[in-house]
Amino acid sequence: MRNNLIPGAMESLPKELQLLLSLTTREQDDRSLSYQRSLAAEINWDAFIRFVRHHRLSALAYKRLQSGAYSFVPPEVVRTLGRDYAANTYRMLHLSGEMDRICRLLEARGIRSLQLKGPALAADLYGDVSLRSSRDLDILVPAGDLNRVNAVLLEHGYVTEDIHLNAINGRRWRQHHSAYYHTGRQVCIEIHWRLGPGPSREPSFEELWERRRVSALSQRPVYYLSEEDLFYYLAVHGARHGWFRLRWLADLDILARRAAEGGRLRTFLRKNQALGVAGQGLLLASKLLKTPLTAELQALARSRTAASLAARVPPLLRAPTDLHGGSANERAYKRYLFATKTKRQKLWHLLDLLYPYPEDAVLLPLPKYIQFIYILLRPILWVWRKARKAALS
Repeated sequence: MRNNLIPGAMESLPKELQLLLSLTTREQDDRSLSYQRSLAAEINWDAFIRFVRHHRLSALAYKRLQSGAYSFVPPEVVRTLGRDYAANTYRMLHLSGEMDRICRLLEARGIRSLQLKGPALAADLYGDVSLRSSRDLDILVPAGDLNRVNAVLLEHGYVTEDIHLNAINGRRWRQHHSAYYHTGRQVCIEIHWRLGPGPSREPSFEELWERRRVSALSQRPVYYLSEEDLFYYLAVHGARHGWFRLRWLADLDILARRAAEGGRLRTFLRKNQALGVAGQGLLLASKLLKTPLTAELQALARSRTAASLAARVPPLLRAPTDLHGGSANERAYKRYLFATKTKRQKLWHLLDLLYPYPEDAVLLPLPKYIQFIYILLRPILWVWRKARKAALS
């Protein structure tokens, strides 16, 4: 692997983040320990904890620091991460129970479902649900069953604040999930009808279902993605979010180590227009987490597209902040996001800007029989909405 693909990738990052990445690397030896000790001498430990929590790596960091070799880490830091680990263990067990319950409810209505992340993913990748954190449950269902899924969740105490306006069916093909929350159970569920936002090419639900695996986490059948589909999903998901949670890169590290030669993965990724973003994730994993790559995966990581996209990520990681919601990094993130698209996806994206959004219907409600006018009014409504936003800010 050429060393100049991400010049200064590690050195450009804060020392707190460099230490976290080093601790997350699976292979540890005397050399890595010496490197970590030298970093620790210049660490702001409060900032280190913020990075650990932001990247959702408290469990992995705590397990690593339990070793007696890390006496240079202040005991209070280890205790803080230990409390985070205990809270996460409880949370993941709670989510496991709710995952089982929801799958049972959906199955009783004849609704098929696939777990995308959550406890099923934690058990598969880490062998222990406590070693990966999840804020919510992500469940994929057939798009044709969305109304029935909505009814099941509402019947059992979940509420949703998502806008279900459907200006010329814009929401369902642009977006890919709706969020539901249960106040009593303190659980959020994201119901997905696609793996990612459209328009883009991806495996159909039927293809995913045909290749599904059964999780060993539950006594009842709980299904989740095949190894190949999971690799695709995590690579695309991480790339879409600029890898601002390094937990996703740690997940990809494990999948890359389990990948076998044979060319099937490359063919699959090419079919779904994901060669560039998959190569980006692999290149980042190899540089930041020292992930060993097979010849097939190295070929993906060596592409110009992978290198170009990977070089855009370190600047997005320098502060433990979200890339959405008006952060300082948001503009850079939007430019990065456009760069991750293939030429065809960029064309679709530009055409998509001309198509009505649900927000247009909020700004100017129209009867259904004349909603085609939204297409003509789209530029005017866009300017109007931006002007209102500026006036209120």
